[in-house]
Amino acid sequence: MAKSLQRWLPAWLTRKRTTVPAERHVFIAVCDHFEPLHDADKTTALARIAHWQTEFQKIIAQYRDSSGAPPRHTFFYPIEQWDPDICGALAQLCHTTGSETEIHLHHRDDTSENLRRILIEGKERLASIGLLSRDPDGEIRYGFIHGNWALDHSHPRGLACGVPDELAILRQTGCYADFTLPSAPSPCQIPTINSLYYAREDGRPCSHAHGEPARVGTIRPTRDDELLLIQGPLALNWRRRKFGILPRIENADLTGANPPTALRLSLWEKCHIHVEGRPDWLFIKLHTHGAIERNSATLLGEPMHAFHRHLAARAAADSRFHYHYVTAREMANLLHAAENGATGDPTPHRDCIYKPIHSSPGV
Repeated sequence: MAKSLQRWLPAWLTRKRTTVPAERHVFIAVCDHFEPLHDADKTTALARIAHWQTEFQKIIAQYRDSSGAPPRHTFFYPIEQWDPDICGALAQLCHTTGSETEIHLHHRDDTSENLRRILIEGKERLASIGLLSRDPDGEIRYGFIHGNWALDHSHPRGLACGVPDELAILRQTGCYADFTLPSAPSPCQIPTINSLYYAREDGRPCSHAHGEPARVGTIRPTRDDELLLIQGPLALNWRRRKFGILPRIENADLTGANPPTALRLSLWEKCHIHVEGRPDWLFIKLHTHGAIERNSATLLGEPMHAFHRHLAARAAADSRFHYHYVTAREMANLLHAAENGATGDPTPHRDCIYKPIHSSPGV
């Protein structure tokens, strides 16, 4: 109960077991709740970004996925902490490494009107320095992660949001997809797990508790109150037990104490998050708080290097295993490509709808 298992464990226990095809394309996106000002002053925040600038360039110089792309990283920056110098440094990091930035937001006791203003102002500021993306009509688009997990006023005690029509406001201000979930062990966790789906705003808190799965041949969203949600894996890990007895929660969080490993990858794959009708394209959305030193040491150090080496070795040993480093934006594009019936090599579909405002040459 302390970990809110009652919110999602029934869905896990009664889930439909599906077989992952041997021939598979695995999309891996690291969605970083990137808060350089967390417990830090501006000088420290800039130093954190400079550290990423130096160390991530070493990573992208060493590794390539099955399509020849280097590792990708998506920084979800808290727009309530806008600072021209910090955000400018982050833009430079993205432009030189092929990383991308999307929108993160912490708020509380908010109103619909104020939220709409904050999102519009935030996306315009980020776009002005070459971040975010545009759709075919030239409109600014963004991915979103809610601070403190409380998307659509979903905290049981009403904390960390205040806006029960948030899904509609996100969609109407240009959000192409939400990447907040899973949130377990937070009480904001919902019963829908391991899914790619569309939720319709009903004006009440936690409208995204249920929705319509993304399917081949069904093009959505069709309304301006309907939002795409791209979830990461959520499962029980019986191979890593607490007190040697109880299974730990696998929630796709990359931390200093819980780095990416071959075992975790196998669990993520078994969650089999995919567009219905395209079971061979697997979507693995991971999350982290990468500005914090204990986590950046994992993300930029030997644990992540070992994970990249494992992926390469596995692909070399199994010609049916194809892995692809993607940003959050590219993951959404690939989802829509699957809905449109795309098959085989996903490489041509990375930029099929939402294109980055700034193109990083040579990456």
